[in-house]
Amino acid sequence: MLKFLFLLLFSMFFSFNKKNYWYMQNMLFLISFMFIILNYSNIYWVSLSYFFGMDVISYGMIILSLWICSLMFMASEKIYFFNNYSSFFMLIILCLLLLLYLTFSSLNLFMFYVFFEGSLIPTLFLILGWGYQPERLQAGLYLLFYTLMASLPMMLGIFFLYYYNNSMMFMMLNMSYNYYMLYLSMILAFLVKMPMYLFHLWLPKAHVEAPISGSMILAGVLLKLGGYGLLRIFPYMLKMGMKYNYIFIIISILGGLIISLVCLRQLDLKSLIAYSSVAHMGIVLSGMLTLMLWGLTSSYTLMIAHGLCSSGLFCLANINYERVHSRSLLINKGLMSFMPSMTLWWFLLCASNMACPPTINLLGEIGLLNSSISWSWVTMISLSLLSFFSAAYSLFLFSYTQHGKLSLLLYSYSGGLIREYLLLLLHWLPLNLLIIKSEFFMLWL
Repeated sequence: MLKFLFLLLFSMFFSFNKKNYWYMQNMLFLISFMFIILNYSNIYWVSLSYFFGMDVISYGMIILSLWICSLMFMASEKIYFFNNYSSFFMLIILCLLLLLYLTFSSLNLFMFYVFFEGSLIPTLFLILGWGYQPERLQAGLYLLFYTLMASLPMMLGIFFLYYYNNSMMFMMLNMSYNYYMLYLSMILAFLVKMPMYLFHLWLPKAHVEAPISGSMILAGVLLKLGGYGLLRIFPYMLKMGMKYNYIFIIISILGGLIISLVCLRQLDLKSLIAYSSVAHMGIVLSGMLTLMLWGLTSSYTLMIAHGLCSSGLFCLANINYERVHSRSLLINKGLMSFMPSMTLWWFLLCASNMACPPTINLLGEIGLLNSSISWSWVTMISLSLLSFFSAAYSLFLFSYTQHGKLSLLLYSYSGGLIREYLLLLLHWLPLNLLIIKSEFFMLWL
């Protein structure tokens, strides 16, 4: 069924018109709902073929990919109808979705690596082709070389595993590796992809220069590839993880704290939201590397939550940019007078970003704080400061954009479109409804 739907979607881009655009968008939502219905039949393991399968971790990530790509179509309407390369843009999004689907459903380590790296190419096209400023070339190079340089050692590590196991299938790998070089080579690519502090410089550049669709897929799904890879790899690296994970936990927690302070000094809307992603991924990484039950399940929960929340904030930033034609906070202020109907959505998504109830951000952060403090009570000080500053920069973002004196450059009232309200609702609603199904995030353990 899925093969048929993907072939149908790809066949539509050759004859681009407005009808096909809506047809594709609705088709992607239909596929998303098909996957959601699978949840009610409790199918938590589906073998698609010998090399492809889906368990609970894959299931959540595949739904997130389908949902975010559907919303990318909805957010990028201006590119479709006012650009000469609309068909190519549509094809890139579909290729990216297919690569993400294959990445999350791979049972073979080498195939996972190939699709993991393959998702970089459509993202690079999005940034280079539809970015805003000439600096997008530098942002694309940062993204390419950071990812590729970290991935080369991983490829060598995969060959090492094949040499000793004669198999690349996840379930057939040996569980007792004790080589620190193998450990470093296997996790480095994922740490860069998340990204961990010290490897994060490509992320703000890529986000600021990317179009809205590129920012959405970067924040929503591509950062989660790193966390998903670590969840898959760590069962084979437990001995080395127990020895060396503390280094990366310390860097993640302190790095998240530093980045939270950096957020409070940003004057660019997209840059602030991008740096907040680095801070949140620092909490996710620190909890995951404790290798505790709370840490692993809560990191998975917060990855899903952050994907929806951060993507929604980038949509709001783009809605402002389309009206004001600037991302500067010095101009984007007093917007409660300029776009009063958008203030509610700014409040709801900023509240989600600071982990207010009843969002699943709160569920994930409580579990991650629990796991990190159980690992070492010394982390309590840094984590409490990190949570405080997380709330501080979210409030800073909301209050600075919505309150204050309206810029003299803005001289008219602007209302939102129904498409934009629907786009924001489809980001915010799953964040709050998933708390009802919170046991789903614990089932895979």
